[in-house]
Amino acid sequence: MHSFDFSFVKVTVFDVLDVLLVAFIIYQLYNLIRGTIAANIFIGLALVCALYFVVRALDMKLLTGILGNFMNVGIIAIVVVFQQEIRRFLLLVGKNASLQRNRAWWQYFFGKNTVEKNNYIRIKPIIDACKSMKQSRTGALIVIVKIYDEQFYQNSCEMMDARISKRLLESIFQKHSPLHDGAVIISENKIKSASCILPLTEKSDLPAQFGLRHRAGIGVTEANEATAIIVSEETGEISYAKQGRVKMNISFAELEKLLNKDF
Repeated sequence: MHSFDFSFVKVTVFDVLDVLLVAFIIYQLYNLIRGTIAANIFIGLALVCALYFVVRALDMKLLTGILGNFMNVGIIAIVVVFQQEIRRFLLLVGKNASLQRNRAWWQYFFGKNTVEKNNYIRIKPIIDACKSMKQSRTGALIVIVKIYDEQFYQNSCEMMDARISKRLLESIFQKHSPLHDGAVIISENKIKSASCILPLTEKSDLPAQFGLRHRAGIGVTEANEATAIIVSEETGEISYAKQGRVKMNISFAELEKLLNKDF
């Protein structure tokens, strides 16, 4: 019988850790571009790179020269093309390393009842407003952000800095209100701004019934550490968006559970 000697292969703990970290980074990058136009752009870049190696192997000088110039500026092109995705990835890394997040987990495990009670007080006006707007078929987009980026929002929003209340949210989204178009931004337990024009998602695989309100809600969660509650004007259906993904037609019990977890 033949035996195989693998003694020349030396695998250390750091080698395994290296592979796991690379796999984790690739997985996170895949999650960021999955279902977006960026995925198609990435496939296009991969095909161009593959074509370059083929024409170089075949000694096709003209195409090799043209594609070679493209390859020389490849890193710059990637940074320009995937600017939003790179920003989202860095936000994801920063979020996971945040001491604020670690403190929140510490409070959750060692002061769970207090945290849940305080959370319910904060989220109750939002849930009550959503119940009322669902019943009246009032379209709404409520965005909750952990870090309020004034430069991102101030150019397209009406600044408010008001206490969260059911009646205020209802009045903002009334059809005859001058602020009903756009989103309400909530941060630090206050309504920071209203009538915000947000970037739309570039995803191409969304349901046909999703309008600008849903696309804006998904888009803002792709570009920022935020969650979005969308109330459909046509059906009254409530959707919940986070990290570019959306849960459709959720119940108020689900909404409370999600807000308790994220707010």
